[in-house]
Amino acid sequence: MSVNERVRAVRQAVKMSQVNFAKAMYISNGYLAEIELGNRRVNERHIQLICSVFGVNKRWLQSGEGGMFDSGSQFKLERVITLFKELSPSFQDYALNQIDQLLELQNRNDNKTELGG
Repeated sequence: MSVNERVRAVRQAVKMSQVNFAKAMYISNGYLAEIELGNRRVNERHIQLICSVFGVNKRWLQSGEGGMFDSGSQFKLERVITLFKELSPSFQDYALNQIDQLLELQNRNDNKTELGG
């Protein structure tokens, strides 16, 4: 698998369209399509952006060695921020409300566990 094919694999793994993935990389979706087809070279800037924004293992992206993603919550946080910015203000409010409710649910479950419930 070439580095260009691995770029496509990352995009598919994070379940993003070419348009949204290209936005995150600050390139046009046409340019991304050319990368995925192997008609454009993946440069160091592209590699750095993909790794930092999507938590991709740089060694894997460059050579195919190791796992696709770095472990850790930093990737998750950056992914949430990227997706959140794409939402309209009303959907951002809805997402925040849902996160608040999830935190309440988690806290209730933690309290039950501490009480032996």
